Amino acid sequence: MVMRLAARGVTANQVTLTALILSCVTGLLITFLAGWRWSFFLVPLTLFVRMALNAIDGMLAREHDMQTPLGSILNELGDVLSDTALYLPFALIPGIKAGLVVIFVLLSVISEMTGVTAVQIGAQRCYNGPMGKSDRAFLFGLIGLLLGFGLDIHLFVNIAIAIAGVLLLLTIKNRAQSALKEVS
Repeated sequence: MVMRLAARGVTANQVTLTALILSCVTGLLITFLAGWRWSFFLVPLTLFVRMALNAIDGMLAREHDMQTPLGSILNELGDVLSDTALYLPFALIPGIKAGLVVIFVLLSVISEMTGVTAVQIGAQRCYNGPMGKSDRAFLFGLIGLLLGFGLDIHLFVNIAIAIAGVLLLLTIKNRAQSALKEVS
């Protein structure tokens, strides 16, 4: 598939932007259609497609000599903006604590920025966990799936997001320590 896309002139940056647009559209649909249970099924579906697109854009960039500074920026910002667009609408769902969702999203951004700033001090981009991008995607994909089936899981969601927030704090600490250790 990657070879076919490259042969058709599709660039890694176009794939990255497609993933971002898909996430934003899904976030808007969840925001405006949250009263319709089926809209929550879009979350795991979008996260799956987005992860596939992330893999494809990486393979296009590496295997077809499409790595660019703009691509690096789009990749990092695209992930953060996509997560924000997909997860922030959950703050609008009755029974889910909006403050917990907002704090989770902010900590997600900070954890990714911590990983990126490692490069600024001469270390490799840090991906340490325990609450990385795919872990966050799994959590919100599961929440979307369960809400889509109409299960009353609001207490579970609040507890899970609070625990994930603590894990994000640990992730931030681990990424910072890893970067500092690498350069010392």
